[in-house]
Amino acid sequence: MSEGHSGAGFPARGIAYLDRRFVPMEEAKISIATHAFNYGTGCFEGIRGYWNSEREEVYLVKLQKHFQRLLNSTRLFRIDIGHDLQQLCDVAIEVVRRTGYREDVYVRPIAYKASPVIKVGLLHLQDGFCCFSAPMGAYFDITRGLVVTVSGWRRNDDNAIPARAKATGGYINAALAIADAQEAGFDEAILLTGDGHVSEGSAANIFLVMSGKLVTPAVADDILVGITRGAILELAAKLGVPVVERRVDRTELYVADEIFLCGTGVQIAPVTKVDGRAIGEGKMGEITRALQDLYLAAVHGEVEEFMDWLTPVYANRSR
Repeated sequence: MSEGHSGAGFPARGIAYLDRRFVPMEEAKISIATHAFNYGTGCFEGIRGYWNSEREEVYLVKLQKHFQRLLNSTRLFRIDIGHDLQQLCDVAIEVVRRTGYREDVYVRPIAYKASPVIKVGLLHLQDGFCCFSAPMGAYFDITRGLVVTVSGWRRNDDNAIPARAKATGGYINAALAIADAQEAGFDEAILLTGDGHVSEGSAANIFLVMSGKLVTPAVADDILVGITRGAILELAAKLGVPVVERRVDRTELYVADEIFLCGTGVQIAPVTKVDGRAIGEGKMGEITRALQDLYLAAVHGEVEEFMDWLTPVYANRSR
C-alpha cells in the first residue's frame, strides 16, 4: 500500500482545501456523521515534497502520477470530486505555497463520501474532496537496516478490497500487520497474498536483489502499484540493473542478497534481517545504496535527467 506509519504530524498551522475553499487548518473539519468516517468510503494519496535550500524551492514528486492514481481510485469507488487532473495538481501546489513551507513536506489529498448518513453503500451519496499538508521527516532511519517479519495477516485480495486503489478503510489491513510486528519488536511487516506469495510491506512495496537482479512481486500479487516503485524501475534502468517482476516465494526472502522497501513515506529503506535471518552481509547492500543515493538526489532536484519528476511550488511566485 506504499504508505508509512509515523511520519507527518498534523500541523498546528497552515492552509487546507475543503469544499472548494482554502481555509485555515483549524477550520478544516467534517461531521462525525460523515459516511467516510463511519464506513471507510474514501481514497487518498500521499505526496512528498523535498526542500532544496540552494534554490529555495520545494519540489513535489511525481505530482501528476499521484493524482492520476487518485482519479483511478475514485472511478473504482464511484466518487466524483469535480476536479480534473490539472486542477488537483494546482490545489496541492497552492496548499503548500500558501503555508510557506521551507522544509520537506507531505501532501494528503482525500476523496470521500461526504453524506451524513447511516447507510452502507456508494450510490446516491454526496462526494467530497479535501487536501492538506504537513512537515515530513523520515519514517525510518534509512541509513540503518530494518528488522522485519512475515506477518500472519494476509494482504487484501483484489476481489475483496483492491490494494491497487488507496482505500482509506483498506488500511486497517496495514495497521493490524504493523502493530503486531512492532509489538513483537520488529520495525516492519511483510504480508503474503492469500495463496502464500510475497505481496508487499505493511505499507510499502518490496524489492529483492538476487544474483545482481532486482526482483519484485508482480502487479497481480495484490500490491499497490507504487509511484516510488515505478521510480525505482527508472533508476534501475539508469544504473544498468536488470529488473524482474514475478511471483516471489516466502523463502526467497531468507536467501536474498539484499532487500529494501520503497514508498513515498519510507523512501528507500534497506532490510537487513527477516524473521531472525540476516540478509546478505547483514547491512545495506551495494545496489540498495546506489538506488537510495540516486533517488534522494533526484527528488531534491539534483539530477537533471529526472527533473521531469518534480513540480516546483514557488517557481512562479514573485518573491
